[in-house]
Formats: sequence, structure tokens, C-alpha cells
Amino acid sequence: MTADRPRSPAEAREDEAGFDASLRPARLVDYVGQDEIRNRLGIAIRAARERGEPLDHILLCGPPGLGKTSLAQIVAREMGVACRRTQGPAIERGGDLAAILSDLDQGDVLFIDEIHGLPRKVEEVLYPAMEDFELDLVVGQGPSARSLRLALKPFTLVAATTRAGMLNAPLRDRFGSTFRLEFYRVEDLERIILRSAGILGIALAPEGAREVATRSRGTPRIANRHLKWLRDWAQVHSPGEEVGVVQAAAALELHQVDPAGLEPMDRAILAAVLDRFGGGPVGVESLAALLGEEPETVASVYEPYLVQSGYLERTPRGRMATDLAWRHLGRQRGLDVVRQGRLL
Repeated sequence: MTADRPRSPAEAREDEAGFDASLRPARLVDYVGQDEIRNRLGIAIRAARERGEPLDHILLCGPPGLGKTSLAQIVAREMGVACRRTQGPAIERGGDLAAILSDLDQGDVLFIDEIHGLPRKVEEVLYPAMEDFELDLVVGQGPSARSLRLALKPFTLVAATTRAGMLNAPLRDRFGSTFRLEFYRVEDLERIILRSAGILGIALAPEGAREVATRSRGTPRIANRHLKWLRDWAQVHSPGEEVGVVQAAAALELHQVDPAGLEPMDRAILAAVLDRFGGGPVGVESLAALLGEEPETVASVYEPYLVQSGYLERTPRGRMATDLAWRHLGRQRGLDVVRQGRLL
């Protein structure tokens, strides 16, 4: 018998991906939250199955981690077809997209994540494929070049984007349904966390699940990430014990997640707006330069939750901190204006 060897980084990543896949809901009935979207999708799927037709094309919008990929996979399972996955920025040429589309079987789901990253020329190849299930190809070069139309098997495009405003109108208008995913309620996150805890083998009390939910920024992906950390913490600090609110709070405080769910970068953004810019207004470029981050990262990854939770406001002049942000960081407006003058 051979001795156990340490796992390689690649094997560790595969295990982590397997965990992530196991936590995803398999059916629409298992999908928690987004009630309106779930109900509308259920009606559309049932109607398409009864008619024996592919589901209409679907566009999913919203911040990262809210379940867009899970919904795409659920659509395929509910329709009883395969799901082919790819990323918009990964499709660099029209021929790449043509190869993917021509390989789809009747009714298959093609899931394109971050579809706003599709190059314009590739996007134009997608138009006739979505509308008429045909590909317009150019064969040859120069005077001998000729146009060739290739028929495709009817399919369903499910596209996801975190930047809906970057989509061109001709592409956006070709989707039969557009769904915007919102941040989750604490009650829904609590149900997701308890389900994930059962899968991961964590003895988690309902009060502990609620503590994790309140610190998860309304996002299932973050909730599951916190839960994995809680599993490690409990294994070291309280093995064999049920994890309650005290243990969950201690673990997440050690993980630098405060009671409102704000993480170090969230607090750094608020502190920069308050301390360096007197509460705003400040442009995202100036804010990103101060933090050492890309403006797109600040605007698309961190700001949505801070805005929706009431810590920041987006105004025509720039970002401004709200009263909630001043209170959360324990700042006083008069003192911070003086501090701002000293720092600048």
C-alpha cells in the first residue's frame, strides 16, 4: 500500500470546485430566493416543455455571486438538455463561436457568462444565430470570397452579465426574457446556509446560520465562502460541538468580516471617502487610485452592495457617504473635515 501523498495545487482546486458544484441547487424547486424570477422561469419552462420547443433566450443581470450560473444550469436540467458553458471574453473570433454553436444539439442551452465581454465582430455573428438559428459565414478571401448560410439546431442562449449597461441594444433586444437578480434577504440566505451546512457536514444552529447570513452582504457565494471558513474554524476551536451565534461571530470577526458584513476593502472605501474627501463627492477614478484598485473593480464589485445597503450614494458629482457610513465607522463630520484638511 502506498503512503498518502500531499495534494497538488491542481487537485486542491478540483476539490474546491467540486465543493462549489455540490452546493449549487439542482432544480428550480431547490433554488432559494429571487421568487419572482423563479416563478416566471417555472411558467416559461413548463410551457416550452409542453409545446416541445426550446426555451426562449434569457438574459440574467446582476452583481457577482447571486446565482446566475446556477440558474443557467437549472434551466438546462429542467428542460432535459445539455448545458454548454463559456465566457464572453474567451470567444475571440467569429469562428470560435461558430464552432460552439454548430456543436449544439436540439434544444441545448448555451451559457455565455460575462457576455458584455464579447468582441463586436463575434456579437454580429450571434445575431442571426439567435433570431433564425442560422450562421452567416464568409468562405474564401478577396474576389473569390462568397457568403455561406449554415443552419443550426434550435437552441437556448442563457447569457449573464454584471454590466448590463455595456450591452449593445441590438443584442439586448434579441433576448425573450431579461431577469435582474437582486441581493438576497437574510431569511433566504439563512435557508441557503443551513442547506449548505448539511452538505458540508457542519453542525450549525439556526442562530449561527442567521449570524452568518447577516454578514454575507446579501450574496449566496459570500455566504458559502463564510461557511467554509466557519467549518475550518470550528474544526480547530470547537470540534464536535454545535456552532451557535457566539462561535459564528468569533470566526467571522477573525476573518475580518464585521457585523454588517463589510470586509476590509469595503471599510477602506468608506474610510477613504470620509477621511480623505470629507464624505464626498469624489469620482470613482480618484477613489480607485487612492485604494490601488481598478476603477471598474470598485464600481462593479464593491460599490453595488455599499450603494444598495445605504452606505454610499452615486450622484452626478461623484460618490458621497451617507449618515449610515459616518455612524458605522464611528466618524464625526466636523472632526473629519479638519482631519481631511490635514491629510490633504
